[in-house]
Amino acid sequence: MITRDDALAAVKSNVRNKNLLKHMLAVEAIMRGLAQRLDENPDRWALAGLVHDIDYDMTADKPEEHSIKGAAMLSELGVDPDIVYAVKAHNEVHGLSRNRKMDKALYAADPLSGLIVAAALIHPDKKLASIDTEFILNRFSEKSFARGANREQISSCAELGLELAEFIQIGLESMQTISADLGL
Repeated sequence: MITRDDALAAVKSNVRNKNLLKHMLAVEAIMRGLAQRLDENPDRWALAGLVHDIDYDMTADKPEEHSIKGAAMLSELGVDPDIVYAVKAHNEVHGLSRNRKMDKALYAADPLSGLIVAAALIHPDKKLASIDTEFILNRFSEKSFARGANREQISSCAELGLELAEFIQIGLESMQTISADLGL
């Protein structure tokens, strides 16, 4: 399996947008936390989170290509086929089934990171340490808040056997462990 250092180097050579890089680090942390909670391999799941948007800078205006190009890039790097498939399947435009837990987790974790960041940014000190699960749950129910964070996609955490509050808590606690890297 590709090392995290090699994967991070590949990500940094393809992703110029600093906020996108932070998003990928956040999803990596969430995926690690989910793997630990669900008794899965944390390194494999974290790697899926880290690389899931590796092609976004080149496909941002072509959603039909996003994650397909990334999957091809990851295959060339020797990334495990299960991780490559999870990356492909996280973009619902392709209509690929999400059969494995990793596929479902990446799909749900992707927008969760944005919801959590948005919740932190409306707090006066803009820190993850200053918000809690209840605060994020309250924002979740506000349709006009963080419109880009697809609520249906986040709620698909139920397919992993997780209640929404538990899923948000895992996501928040996971992101708090890398708050310095996220600038939050």
